[in-house]
Amino acid sequence: MDHPLETRTGLPDALRVLLEDFPRDRWERDPNFAGLVEMWLGRHLLFRRLMDTMRTDTEALLDGRMDPRAWGGRASRLGSHFVGDLHGHHTIEDQHYFPLLVTRDARLERGFGILDRDHHALDGHLEAFVAEANAALQALDGPDHRTEAGRFRSGLIRLGRFLDRHLTDEEELIVPVILRDGPDAVGG
Repeated sequence: MDHPLETRTGLPDALRVLLEDFPRDRWERDPNFAGLVEMWLGRHLLFRRLMDTMRTDTEALLDGRMDPRAWGGRASRLGSHFVGDLHGHHTIEDQHYFPLLVTRDARLERGFGILDRDHHALDGHLEAFVAEANAALQALDGPDHRTEAGRFRSGLIRLGRFLDRHLTDEEELIVPVILRDGPDAVGG
């Protein structure tokens, strides 16, 4: 497989070609940043923050600083929000944005294939997240609740690493195209 999510440390330099002209530290000053790019990065920030909040909450549970029932309610609500929104986000990308963006610069076609494979890989990681969350929630009343919460925390860290890799690579491939071509690059 071409640059799998679980072992990738970044996109190959050949796919980061537009990043040279549109470096990350200048994105917010670009006239095409407001609107679509700002919204897209905001969604990515939301996913990262949800992951951080669930990890912090789980660490508070493990340290005895959060009531198990309070943790269970938050974990259930935040986890459902995270999974549903991430699936929706990826569906829109796969069905609308990626097919349009891949036509904007042939040099990036391989990168969109990598991102598509990431989405499929993340589906498996999200299934593990749901299973680990459910196990932790079901164990709340039992003596094993800290063990299951610890497993959930480990899974959050693993998923967070993979998700951040994907989001960063996606941003570095897509944002420069939209900054260069404007929101019309995706029919906006």
